Amino acid sequence: MKSTNRFLAVAAALAVAFFAQNSWASQVVLSLDGAVAGGHVDMTVDEIEALGVEKIETTTPWHDGKVVFEGVPLQRLLEKVGATGTELDIVALNDYRTRVPVEDAAKFGVILASRKEGQPMPVSDKGPLFVIYPFDKYPELRNEVYYSRSAWQVRSITVE
Repeated sequence: MKSTNRFLAVAAALAVAFFAQNSWASQVVLSLDGAVAGGHVDMTVDEIEALGVEKIETTTPWHDGKVVFEGVPLQRLLEKVGATGTELDIVALNDYRTRVPVEDAAKFGVILASRKEGQPMPVSDKGPLFVIYPFDKYPELRNEVYYSRSAWQVRSITVE
């Protein structure tokens, strides 16, 4: 009887974890406004990932060792929403705000990561969206200017 109860408890916990982890995929997690087609666009993680994801394997100041991030190239996302500005005002869930030049997206191949090590990123682990620069590919990015542009828990982007 104990093994059956333990099995049911584990199965229930796994089901809760699965649905909690995947429920965000179809909820609006990102709002883009400003100089975008139509003036405002809301997107789910599913819609963002449908634009095509790429990987960046890099070290960051916030993780031990190299980490593989997957996400849509920021340049592709901006093209999809018809962005015409030169700067991005990015705001996180905790109201952290940073400004990112649009040229960084193409110049460095910045991604808006939605996965870390192949798994969706929960809010408790800097998700669901995290601006990632390829710090290892471009050593000149390893400084406070670019670290400060790497916002996590991104909720909105205003194109200016």
